[in-house]
Amino acid sequence: MTRGEVRRRLAVQWWRQLLLSLAPLLATSLVFGGDAALLAILEMPLFIAALASLFVTLPLFSAYKRALIATERSLDTAAEHDAWLALARQRSKGLLAAGLPAWIGALAVLAGLNAVALTLLALASVVLLWLYRLPPQLG
Repeated sequence: MTRGEVRRRLAVQWWRQLLLSLAPLLATSLVFGGDAALLAILEMPLFIAALASLFVTLPLFSAYKRALIATERSLDTAAEHDAWLALARQRSKGLLAAGLPAWIGALAVLAGLNAVALTLLALASVVLLWLYRLPPQLG
């Protein structure tokens, strides 16, 4: 597989993860957003849990950065293929963690969390996902 094909595959994976991260939040907002809160007592704990989930990405992003640097160093060598695989593995873990605020926000819709807080959680996930995009210098 060529470097361009790997980059395209990773780009498609990023867009797919963005959709999978935000779809539950949008779907639950559309379905349950207008109803009275089912579990109003969980509104604040779910918001705090979603904010705390931002810290899950810290060690994962550090591992992704190290894999990114290793991939850049291995370009045009025999170890390039393995470096791309390691980068994809680390990136997948990070993308899953980056979607946590939006996924917890989807649960918080059931508790009646307001739209401003939900928008902040969705934007937090988008920003975290944006950090996992491949830099143009890599390839």
